[in-house]
Amino acid sequence: MRVLLLTPLALLAACSAEKAPAPAPSTAATAAAEATAPPAPPVQTPVTAREVHEKNDLYEFDYSYPATAGAVPELKALLDKELEEARRELKVQATEGRKAAKESGFPYHPYTHTVEWKVVTDLPAWLSLSTLVGFYSGGAHPNYVYDTVLWDRIAARRRAPVDLFASKAALASAIRKPFCQELDRQRARKRSGSGVGDIPEFSDCIDPSEQTVILGSSNGKAFDRIGVLVAPYAAGPYAEGDYEVTVPVTQKVLDAVRPEFKPAFVAR
Repeated sequence: MRVLLLTPLALLAACSAEKAPAPAPSTAATAAAEATAPPAPPVQTPVTAREVHEKNDLYEFDYSYPATAGAVPELKALLDKELEEARRELKVQATEGRKAAKESGFPYHPYTHTVEWKVVTDLPAWLSLSTLVGFYSGGAHPNYVYDTVLWDRIAARRRAPVDLFASKAALASAIRKPFCQELDRQRARKRSGSGVGDIPEFSDCIDPSEQTVILGSSNGKAFDRIGVLVAPYAAGPYAEGDYEVTVPVTQKVLDAVRPEFKPAFVAR
């Protein structure tokens, strides 16, 4: 909703057409108006997301996270620390890359690093984030990988999603069949009409627990789905891009969850 605020200058312009100012209300009228007026709402300081953008001849750096993450002091501190570490590492690598390019007589192209954290699921006890980490460091083309943050609000600490399960092997066994079926379906769709057909080195299924696993929810109360984010080269050539596979939380998945974390999950 847009609220129109009249500045003192606007008020002055509105009154300039009148020959004389309107008389001020009486003291009694003013007191009555103040008594019936609703109390002013408390002033709240909004929690803003952090967004950093730097671009120069050496590198281009972008890092951001949403207000939901910034509202958690411990998580904000963790992300701010990662931001500074990533920026510092990019500067070092870019400086070395430019020096090597100059010594070899090759043109130098600025390095890049991009992180944009987004909310996957916001639950009373958990906050799940994911990001695509894009980078260029002098190769034939840019590349990217995935990353995730699963924040345990109760323990006030970051956890790896796979750590909520008895083991990586237990998680992989619980979701392997639906994951592989969906991965093959997406592979077939991407390769249909491309003329490449099956690619021997990218035809077998991969271990879903070795990819970036994220936890999601459709009901806002508990985790009821699992996402597997697959970066280029893991399941197909670079030209095919990434794969994103989502599988439901089933009883088999629940059986693989560690006892202390079972309340955080529900089967669909």
